[in-house]
Amino acid sequence: MKNQLILVVFIISSIVACTTIKTGTIGSEGLSQLGGVWELNHVSGPRMAFNGLYPGKKPFIEFNTREKKFSGSTACNSFSGELIADDSNISFNEPFITTKMACPGEGEAVFTEMLKKVNTYSISNDTTLYFMMGDIVVMRFYKKQE
Repeated sequence: MKNQLILVVFIISSIVACTTIKTGTIGSEGLSQLGGVWELNHVSGPRMAFNGLYPGKKPFIEFNTREKKFSGSTACNSFSGELIADDSNISFNEPFITTKMACPGEGEAVFTEMLKKVNTYSISNDTTLYFMMGDIVVMRFYKKQE
């Protein structure tokens, strides 16, 4: 009975370890493409015009895959945190640092709430980044040229 219990615990631990998103590794094909600065171009959900959500400035996010960090701006406040991603999965559910200035409109709340829902990503032609919930695109970013 004890051996069976140990076997069950081992199997469950193995499954959990294989399905948990780990901090990305340098050299991963998808993860290395993620590096750089990406400017938000589209967010799903809000019925109002995109420019109405983000008057004057657009949110952006920068990924430093070497240091496994991300940072950016909600178009009002700055934020940063640990990059938790692999070649296709990404998570913004861990707490990250953000400034706390009062922001006009709903843009910041829409942006941060949508980030928390994202769990996968894909990159097209090294220029377009799609954040998805499962297989549904909820945010689209374009890579800023340096």
